[in-house]
Amino acid sequence: MWSGISLFTLIVLLLILLITFDWNRAKPWINNKVSEATGRPFAINGDLSLTWQRGMLQTNTWRDWVPVPRLSARDVVMGQPEWSKQKENMAEVGHIVFSVNPFPLLAKNIVIPSLQLDDPKVVLERLKDGRNNWTFKESDDGPSEWTLDLQRLLFYKGEIALKDEIKNINAKANIDTLDPDKNDRYVIGWKLSGSFNGARISGDGKVGELLALKNVEKPFPIQASLNVGKTSIAVSGTVTKPQELAAVDMRLKLSGPSMADLYPLTGITLPKTPEYSTEGRLIGTTNELGGKWTYENFKGKMGSSDIGGSLTYEGKQPRPLLSGTVVSNLLNFADLGPIIGADSNESKRERGVSTTQPGDKILPVEKFTTDRWNSIDADVQITGRKIIKDEALPIDNLSTHLKLQDSVVTLMPLKFGMAGGTLTSNIKMDGSNPTIKAEAKVSARGLKLKQLFPTFQPMQASFGEVNADTSLSATGDSIASFLAGSNGEIKALINDGTISKLLLEQIGLNVGNIVLSTLFGDKQVQLNCMATDLAVENGLVKTRTLIVDTQDAVMYVTGDINLATEQLNLTIRPVSKGLRIVSLRAPLYVNGTFKNPGVGVDKGVLALKAGGAVALGVVAPITALLPLISVGSEEESQCAVLLKQAKEKPVAPPPGKKAKSSK
Repeated sequence: MWSGISLFTLIVLLLILLITFDWNRAKPWINNKVSEATGRPFAINGDLSLTWQRGMLQTNTWRDWVPVPRLSARDVVMGQPEWSKQKENMAEVGHIVFSVNPFPLLAKNIVIPSLQLDDPKVVLERLKDGRNNWTFKESDDGPSEWTLDLQRLLFYKGEIALKDEIKNINAKANIDTLDPDKNDRYVIGWKLSGSFNGARISGDGKVGELLALKNVEKPFPIQASLNVGKTSIAVSGTVTKPQELAAVDMRLKLSGPSMADLYPLTGITLPKTPEYSTEGRLIGTTNELGGKWTYENFKGKMGSSDIGGSLTYEGKQPRPLLSGTVVSNLLNFADLGPIIGADSNESKRERGVSTTQPGDKILPVEKFTTDRWNSIDADVQITGRKIIKDEALPIDNLSTHLKLQDSVVTLMPLKFGMAGGTLTSNIKMDGSNPTIKAEAKVSARGLKLKQLFPTFQPMQASFGEVNADTSLSATGDSIASFLAGSNGEIKALINDGTISKLLLEQIGLNVGNIVLSTLFGDKQVQLNCMATDLAVENGLVKTRTLIVDTQDAVMYVTGDINLATEQLNLTIRPVSKGLRIVSLRAPLYVNGTFKNPGVGVDKGVLALKAGGAVALGVVAPITALLPLISVGSEEESQCAVLLKQAKEKPVAPPPGKKAKSSK
């Protein structure tokens, strides 16, 4: 009995001591112990008090009736570590109030039902070497056996700053409690300002009770918007157990000048695009590899094109995977230009790209950046169902299967509906080294001549199909550099068709028939064949064979095209098979650049024939026409041989290797 009385008396005296004790006398001891534990100067400069109150009703047992200690501290300061570059303290709090559940302490678990911070100011810092001020001093005996369970956190007029040299962030967020009558589920609001990678950032948002998310059945509400430079991100939805991101379900809006700008924010490698905006549902969960996130049924715009689909990001080893589908029902072909750097200089400036396209060049010179290709793998199906394009571009639709793995990009196949037929390509670009190794195999089947040249009037009466195969390889870092050093072959055939007689007469400079065709209408000429066999050696396209054989004439094309300098050097020699009223069949010369091509004739030949006509005209006006009458050659067409050669599949050497010299 006396033992029981003694124990009860001791407990009563202890409670009286705890209630009446002046805790300010313990501040030096507390300041010293916290400083040693954290490696930061720590001080409670204001009043420190301890009160007792009834705990929150949680268990519906007698424990809910046991008083819990409630600690109040004013003017609390924690300084920066010695290596810090900041003049401000790491943390300053005007008033801290928190309670502790005593029973879990027996199991070395610190349960804090509620922590309230008034006027907190926190400065977080990370240096380039990785040191940060939020990682505290670790015990020499290893990790602590104690655990911390913070169940509810409230801010009143707080400020949090982040200065991160690794991510190049200098930002500040102002936080305050919201009026519950006006904000329904939202309890805390915030506003953000600062810079990220030199770009201005701003934003605002509101959330529910911070860390009041142990209850899985009650998702945590969040609404936020963030602007980074010209990129805008807005979310609205819920998060379950946000400290773990156990489940995310929200609406996500994205917009900006180029999807490539999202890489610093998301870590996902996306192509350069025109200005875009999308909205869809974001759902996902996290794990130790980054989790699985799906941007579901998103819709939006890219330039003047519509885009939609679903994309899934999945954390994996050695790289995460981006997979899914992207569909455009109405695709403006010009919006694909930024992906290969073929957009205008004005568009490049809007995307923040310093490289500009030279005014005298057609082939895009903007370099592909491969430093991000190894950060992610991709497996995406892309479809453009209807294409808006220039009238002269005979493309109807496109589809491709994009894969990125181990820094190697493949488009297999890249398929276009073109001129009533199909243009199918298999493209591979290996970006594992600074210089990209590229290979391209292109197959054209059933392309209609009249649709290939929709704006060229003489061709509209033409009929026939084009079939072609191309195989090229190259090394470089842009479309222009690839073609400037490319090697391979190009072969094409046109069989069993018809072609505009007027077109042939214009090429042959048969003046009389041009007049007759113009007056009495264009007639069709049977096209026996057109055979093309070109060799590409270090960017120089050489005509091994290029012949157009019709029932009336044969045209021989010789010369070369320099893809490095974009220079044309071709000669077209027409040979008539029959009698012509007037024939000025001089060779045509195609020269100049891709940007400004030129077509001319041999003025010496024309002068000679014209001079002869004048001389004969002095004798007799009728005989003046005789030198201009040409009789067809008896030479047999070479088409049979050419067709056999052209049917052989073109080949290209491995990237970086030179092609065999053509004979």
